[in-house]
Amino acid sequence: MAESMIDQAGLEAARLLLERMGISPLDLVAGASARPAAPTFAEYVPVVAASISAGLLRAYGTYWDRVVERWGARPIDQVSPSDIRALIVDIKANRVQRRNGRGGRSAEEHTIAALRCLYRRATADGFMSESDNPALKVPKPKRLPSTRRALPDGRLAEINEVATTSGDDPALDGLLIRLHGETACRRGGALALRPMDLDADQCLILLREKGGAFRWQPVSPTLMTHLQAHAAERGAPPSGQLLRYRNRQPITRRRYDHLWERIGARLPWVAAQQISAHWLRHTTLTWVERNFGYAVARAYAGHAENTGGDVGATAGYVRASMTELADAVSALTNEPHPLASVRG
Repeated sequence: MAESMIDQAGLEAARLLLERMGISPLDLVAGASARPAAPTFAEYVPVVAASISAGLLRAYGTYWDRVVERWGARPIDQVSPSDIRALIVDIKANRVQRRNGRGGRSAEEHTIAALRCLYRRATADGFMSESDNPALKVPKPKRLPSTRRALPDGRLAEINEVATTSGDDPALDGLLIRLHGETACRRGGALALRPMDLDADQCLILLREKGGAFRWQPVSPTLMTHLQAHAAERGAPPSGQLLRYRNRQPITRRRYDHLWERIGARLPWVAAQQISAHWLRHTTLTWVERNFGYAVARAYAGHAENTGGDVGATAGYVRASMTELADAVSALTNEPHPLASVRG
């Protein structure tokens, strides 16, 4: 009863204010801007797909295909949170079963992320308001701790031995292992590397990684020499991809798949634990953190400096210098570096 009285009082107050302003409720309706008719998923998904980066398209494209397959003729504003949950159940039930799978949590997370990306664009284009976004009403699953961890030196030696003594291009595979093990770069950063990104005088490489981030990463003189030689021998143009096959074609992500499948065939523990290049990143960053501290490890990883959150506001003030990164590379590789505090 009290709530009804409050509502009625609010309505009366609104009417009184409109009367004083000389505005009628009909004027408000007539003056409201008409929202454009929402397109169907079949119409709108290609529009969004054409406007995002190649990396995002790789991540979301498969899920958008499923969306179009299921709701292609339906307008994008005619989907409820329950519809999205039903889609997730279907995708999880038909996912590719992997040895390191976690019950479809990744598929669920990526489905929601793909739909949120789509609906953010729909909101920006005026097809709906943010409060109407159904994907925001479906929570992402809580992430479980990663099973990846730092590998001991003996295991790293085994991996390097197989990579550099087997396969159809051991020189390429050995370079990949060294690049990831020394720089802790992501796979995308390695694939995006160009000859013009090499600063040979200062032994720095420019890494372009996820989220459009750019960073200069110190490398050892030995790695710099191998990168330059690889680019020259395989005809990499200055602004083209550096890492290439013997036939001078740029490598793709499939090279990593083949590499770890081959290593896993010779080292059963690699196959059993689903070891990949990202484990090398974990290994290197763990070593850097243990020996040079959190700030240097964070910069070495290329993580944002304003993460805050679980590490507190202090993290925004603690920045590692290029000299400190070069010191870490020098200690890791046992080679002098031109930017290190001690140059040997």
